[in-house]
Amino acid sequence: MVMALRDVASFAGYSREVNPAPQLTDEDLVAGFVDGNELALKAFYDQNSRLVHSFCRRTLGADRAADVTQEIFLAAWKSRTRYCSDHGSLTGWLMGIARFKVVDAVRASTRQPAITDGEPVVDLTDNTGEVDDLALRMLLAEALQQIPERSRQMVELAFYQDLTHGQIAEVTNQPLGTVKSDIRRGLDRLRRHLEGFDGAQQP
Repeated sequence: MVMALRDVASFAGYSREVNPAPQLTDEDLVAGFVDGNELALKAFYDQNSRLVHSFCRRTLGADRAADVTQEIFLAAWKSRTRYCSDHGSLTGWLMGIARFKVVDAVRASTRQPAITDGEPVVDLTDNTGEVDDLALRMLLAEALQQIPERSRQMVELAFYQDLTHGQIAEVTNQPLGTVKSDIRRGLDRLRRHLEGFDGAQQP
């Protein structure tokens, strides 16, 4: 049922135009993924591969990004029964796994001495904190793009420009109650991503 897991490694060449993943509701995608439904896995990959690959490319470089991206989705597929929707979003959980995999890859690279002028050079720099910070920034940026435009604008005004709810109501020409509810819904989406990220376990 695990797609003869080698098939996961072929996802980098998977064509959405030739073989598009089915359109699933968030609830159906999560349920199907946890149950081992391969169509749900394709949909899950389509929704999240760009984010994960971008994270891998920015931390590990273009040469290693594709391989580690495949490892991340394979690890998520193998450990899918650990996921609980009560503990955050599936995308947040995936990025939590990505964080572990990238940290492992960074540490492995420091154990492989580079050769410069015939002499081994070992970089022992610990990048764990930077990897975590980048994963969270990219996850939250992705989450902001997924909420309705009006709600996203209000969240950005509140947290990037430090405006009060009343000031946001004036700027957007929206009732104060609308501002508060839009910000609350937007923050709930961000919170679920963070909870999923924090709840991921080492695969």
